[in-house]
Amino acid sequence: MTGIAAHNATDHLGDDTAARSTATGRALAVLRIAIGWIFLWAFLDKLFGFGEPTPAGKGWIDGASPTAGYLKSVDGPLGGLFHNLSGQAWADWLFVGGLAGLGIALVLGIGLRVAAIGGFFLLVLLWASSLPLMANPFLDQHLVYWLAIVALAFANAGDTWGLGRAWARTGLVRKVPILR
Repeated sequence: MTGIAAHNATDHLGDDTAARSTATGRALAVLRIAIGWIFLWAFLDKLFGFGEPTPAGKGWIDGASPTAGYLKSVDGPLGGLFHNLSGQAWADWLFVGGLAGLGIALVLGIGLRVAAIGGFFLLVLLWASSLPLMANPFLDQHLVYWLAIVALAFANAGDTWGLGRAWARTGLVRKVPILR
């Protein structure tokens, strides 16, 4: 050799992989927070009636049912089922609680596995209430949101810009890992 050090073509991959991993973590964190905010806003709007889309004075806190208006308007093949659920106190609690739980879990980055499971039930019911779908025979935003939440849970997306790592270290989560 003439004083030039041998260069391995893969020497730089460690740096690229670390940079890519950081960028991926940040991108997933932005996605997690954005989807979380969608559900958190829906919860707050249903609770207080901010006017978008729940009219002012028609929030749950004002005595209005968060499920009544929407479920009474369902006219698809499952319309009868959803009409029967409309305005039921237990349905209101599950719906609003689901929105709050999903939104809080995603924004904070904690309990993403449980959020993926609970989100499945909430989002599949919202999907079913939308049948028949207008723009696509099977897929709509409800199922895409759920798939994204599952991916976020598998990727431990709460570890970046969230409380996921601290949450994972708690005694409860160590004993019951599905709470991660």
